[in-house]
Amino acid sequence: MTHHPPRVTPKQDEKLTFTFVTGGVASAVARAKAAAGQLLSAGLVDELIIDVMPVLLGTGLRLFDDAALERVHLEKIGLREVGPRTSLRFRRT
Repeated sequence: MTHHPPRVTPKQDEKLTFTFVTGGVASAVARAKAAAGQLLSAGLVDELIIDVMPVLLGTGLRLFDDAALERVHLEKIGLREVGPRTSLRFRRT
């Protein structure tokens, strides 16, 4: 998310792409959730890493609020705490 995207897009390839969102936090979160949900639904995710920080940005909305994702099963395979951040690692089963 940025107020001013770069004039020249950074180098990208098939494994690394950039999307610059200029419509604010709500827009950035909505786009990220939609992309993640699509990847999970399509079976294109082997592992999912979620980093949690002690900052409240919303009003308690579900991370992936999509009925189609009810068939996606995740197994917790790791937990790591670094300072205030907690990283949760899941494998799709």
